[in-house]
Formats: sequence, C-alpha cells, structure tokens
Amino acid sequence: MRTVGRTALALVSLLSAGLALTACTASDRPSTLTTTPSATAEQPEARPTEADLPEPSGPPCEVAQYQVTGAAGEKPTITVPTGCTPQDGLVVEDLTEGTGAEIKPGSTAQLHYVLATFRDQRTREASWDRGEPFELANIGQASVIQGWNEGLIGLKEGGRRLLVVPSDKGYPDGKGDIQPGETLIFVIDAVKVAG
Repeated sequence: MRTVGRTALALVSLLSAGLALTACTASDRPSTLTTTPSATAEQPEARPTEADLPEPSGPPCEVAQYQVTGAAGEKPTITVPTGCTPQDGLVVEDLTEGTGAEIKPGSTAQLHYVLATFRDQRTREASWDRGEPFELANIGQASVIQGWNEGLIGLKEGGRRLLVVPSDKGYPDGKGDIQPGETLIFVIDAVKVAG
C-alpha cells in the first residue's frame, strides 16, 4: 500500500507540473531572445548638434511671445517662441517692477536666474536648482557675458527681468554644449541689491 501511495503522489505531482507548464503559453511569457531595447530601458539623451537644429525662420519675435510663468520669488518657466526669429540686439523687458534699490554700474547684487537657449528651446541651468542666488559684483564690468553687464542696469530689488541676449553679447563661439551663434534667454530676479 505504501508503494501505491508513493506512486499516486508522484503521479499527481507530475500531472500538476504538466498542467502548470501548459497553462503558460509562449505569449504569456516575455521572450528572452529580444534584440531590441525595451521601451522602458533608459537611453542616453541624444543632444542635438548645431547641424541637427533647424535655423529659426519667420518674422522677428515680439517680446510678448516669450512666455514666462511663475510668480516673482519663485522659479520661473520659460517657453521659447516658435515661428519667429530672435530680434536684433539685446532685449530688456521688466516682467515685474521691483520696489527696492536699483542696480547701477558698480553695484553688487544677489540674483536668481533661469537660462534657456532659443534654437533647441531647452532650459540650460537655473540658480534656483542650487538653492541660493548667484552673487555678482561690479555689475557693468563684471566677469560675465556682456548681455548681463548691459541688461542688468536699472533692475530694482524685488524685480524680475527678461533678457534676450544675441550671441555677440553672449557666447559667440559657443560654450560647453551651447552652440556658436545661439541666442540666450534669461529670466532674472533681483533678490538683493547693494551699492
């Protein structure tokens, strides 16, 4: 009787295993032989080169086409316009009028900023992400791009300003992954102004 019981138990185990295997068809299981990457696999972000980026076309952009969202004192978001070309020269537009001290040549200021590039419509960097404002001394003659030295004069503490900087007042030869000839778009908040 013990032999019959063991045989029956073994048969039941084999039948159960066989049923479990037939219940899982090939379509139920992921293939281990795929050669294409899955949709969720992390792929390195492809950075467009200058040759890949379309040349802006259309009429010159209006200042109002540069959309900036977010309240003064909070990190803004810049939406770069499409269907137009950057204007000639430096564009300076106060989005929020400050009420404190005004930046003059030689002033020192603590500034929060966001930088986007025109052609690829990418946000490149933001002081907000570092958690503290950028301090700049001797504005007008500071070791920054000319667009800042010119475009910050007159900004008042508590104010927010849009600067659209042509490449000749920014990085005419490019810098890092910013392409030569790129137009830079800044939104700058004057947190503290001295001098």
